[in-house]
Amino acid sequence: MTLRERERLEGESGFTLLELIISITLVAIIVLIVAGAASLGYRSFNSGERKLNALERLRSSLTILDAQVQSGVPLTLEDGGVKQYYFVGEQESLKFSTNYSIWGGQRGYVIVNYRVERDDKGKRTLFASEYKVGMETQKETKLLEGFDEITFDYFRQDATEEEGEWITQWVDEEMMPTKIRLNLVRGRSAFSYIMPVRVGGTIGEIEESD
Repeated sequence: MTLRERERLEGESGFTLLELIISITLVAIIVLIVAGAASLGYRSFNSGERKLNALERLRSSLTILDAQVQSGVPLTLEDGGVKQYYFVGEQESLKFSTNYSIWGGQRGYVIVNYRVERDDKGKRTLFASEYKVGMETQKETKLLEGFDEITFDYFRQDATEEEGEWITQWVDEEMMPTKIRLNLVRGRSAFSYIMPVRVGGTIGEIEESD
């Protein structure tokens, strides 16, 4: 083999190796691009699914709370010989009597208690528990979680007043609020949901109407 032929073969071998390196590099780049797109799509899908589940949970929880509030009944108890409603309204808790049970199988009136608790990260979770009047067995479930704020407000309006006011604590033991407002805050988003209280008035008025 002549020197010229050897140089020609070496040149062809070098060009083929360069092509191979370029091809491998291009394939690697394409694989990385496809993998990145697939990962982004997977994350987007999971994020969308989580948002959808959160919205569905919020809708279901509001439906339960609204049904229980609007199905409220003016049950009273005696404390020191004084009659008062079961209703207790605080900024981060709410207790009242209703004939609508979360678990559905309960018959008769139940006492429901909503309370807000904070986790290790400072996020709020809304729990609901209930028990049947005259029984000690209590059931509990978690309704909402991951919120920065979960609070209740109560609308007070006397019969002699044209305008009422929203307050953060209900202290009147012989009267019910006319509306209850649930306030939710998550990040920059704030949302309020108002529920009318169908049964109201003072204890004396309720007893006379019965």
